Amino acid sequence: MLEVGRITRPHGVRGDVNVLLTSNRTERVAKGSVLYTDDGPLTVRSSRPHKSGYIVTFAECTDRERAEELRDTILRGEPIDDPEELWVHELIDAVVVDADGIERGRVTQVLENPASDILETDAGHLVPVQFVTAVEPGERITVETPDGLFTIDGDGDGDGDGEGDGGDER
Repeated sequence: MLEVGRITRPHGVRGDVNVLLTSNRTERVAKGSVLYTDDGPLTVRSSRPHKSGYIVTFAECTDRERAEELRDTILRGEPIDDPEELWVHELIDAVVVDADGIERGRVTQVLENPASDILETDAGHLVPVQFVTAVEPGERITVETPDGLFTIDGDGDGDGDGEGDGGDER
């Protein structure tokens, strides 16, 4: 199960709750969707956008008291099968390999960024996901990046020693 959101607080007296999605997939709160908590499943009866989240009515929550009990509850959902999407759980721990076949580290986290999410590797590299060309979930991520992206020490060879590669020095 993937974490997809959190119930932040009750809304009104009829059992509605405010939900903040951590997923960009709004179908998570569509009518009939089932979300899972540590205390069991919740079925969405209705939802509507509200401020930065959604007001959601769950079939299992019919009064304010139950809504209060759900405050700060983590919501989980099953992975959505969409071959056009990159999923964070498929990127974490995968080895990043550049177009020349050089391993550039394992993905430790995916950072949210307005322009493009960014893969952070254990080698200290930051790689925008727009440069990803292929993904073998959990195993390997192939990237095609502009020259210099993997240079973190300023010497051009990316090995961190501060010395060039012994090539043409001037």
